[in-house]
Amino acid sequence: MSAVTGNDGAERVSCEKLTLPELVAMGVGGMVGGGIFSVLGLAMLLSGHAAPLAFLFGGIIAMLTGYAYAHLGVRYRSDGGSFTYLEYAFDNKNIGAIGGWLLLLGYVGTLSLYAYTFGAYGAAMLGYPAHSWMHAFLSTAVLLVFLGINLLGVKASGRTELVIVATKVAILLFFAIAGLLYFDPSKLQPLFNKGLLGTLLGATVIFVAYEGFELIPNAVNEMHNPERNLPRALYYSITITAFIYVLVSLVAADTLTPAQIVRYKEYALAVAAQPVLGKLGFLLIGLGALLSTASAINATLFGTARLGMVMATEGSLPKVFSFHRRDKPIPYVSLITIALVTIAFVNVANLSIISSFSSSTFLLIFALINLAALRLHRVIRSRWWIHLVGFLGAFFSWLALLWYLYQNHSATLASIFIIYAAVVIFEFLFSKRAVLRRKMGLRA
Repeated sequence: MSAVTGNDGAERVSCEKLTLPELVAMGVGGMVGGGIFSVLGLAMLLSGHAAPLAFLFGGIIAMLTGYAYAHLGVRYRSDGGSFTYLEYAFDNKNIGAIGGWLLLLGYVGTLSLYAYTFGAYGAAMLGYPAHSWMHAFLSTAVLLVFLGINLLGVKASGRTELVIVATKVAILLFFAIAGLLYFDPSKLQPLFNKGLLGTLLGATVIFVAYEGFELIPNAVNEMHNPERNLPRALYYSITITAFIYVLVSLVAADTLTPAQIVRYKEYALAVAAQPVLGKLGFLLIGLGALLSTASAINATLFGTARLGMVMATEGSLPKVFSFHRRDKPIPYVSLITIALVTIAFVNVANLSIISSFSSSTFLLIFALINLAALRLHRVIRSRWWIHLVGFLGAFFSWLALLWYLYQNHSATLASIFIIYAAVVIFEFLFSKRAVLRRKMGLRA
């Protein structure tokens, strides 16, 4: 929170509101939470020299969706965020609840990605390869540590989060600027060496790197002048993040060889820093990744558990998820369940599966949010055609990702659809609407 500048009581309350820089830091911190550190290698495998364009395309979809969140957030000032917007947009309340379930699963996917990245960089810095026992140990340990911290009710202050965000952004920009001094454009010829389709597929698989900006509207009731600052915070944070991603991927594409990308895809960014900054670069990027993912795990676990508690309170999850400590509003059942599911996922899935699942889920959620905004455009006073373009961009990117998985990772695609089907079944069986139970004549 911003510092108190006066002695008047009303002024003090005002100063406790989130300022625009703090909101932008929240958005940038949420997006640069580990995605670029882990999915850069995947983006380059699929998009080749055009990896920067893949990140730019992802940023365009994020910006279109940010426009929807800006108008929905100002109109419906709720901490429920995406879950609340879907409930307002669709008469069938099961749609909003299914969206909430998907959001929970998407956050489990991002938690897995952050933990996987923490383990990969930590193991590499200790001299162990990816997929080693050390990788698995560190991935599991970091989740257990922050589960314990959240159960105790200890969380980092806003000022600390600002410092962490500033540090990791500074590290990435330092790498990018240093790399540009040795930039050789001829190494990126031909630009579309993986084809235009490869560029699109790269953008869909790594779209999870843009997850995080949708958390800003959740703080609408804690910010200064939401009508002005909420849209600006969304647009500024997405623009800054996309700029960082494009710049970093441009230098990495110029630095890494195809063999290095294949071999070190889990921590390609640290390897890319070595030719530019030497061993210090590897360690600097590694420390940045550890700091960034640890911070993101703490914040995401904290927020996801509370989303589960809100959904349970409203009858969209089994009531047990609303249980919390008597002395503190800590949803221990939700926390433990989410952490255990994440630990299981991160230990059985590889980077490609985790990233594909997370990107698929958030592309689908963002398509629904754009569709919700399109349905409500008169109420929220927005331009309908922007929502339509956002919906089509997210939806067809989702279809392109499914096609890629069908062609190359059919088992992953099958697993994703099984999980999505389970979400629908659980919603119809266990929500307060209990559609299937009523049809079967069972007690709701």
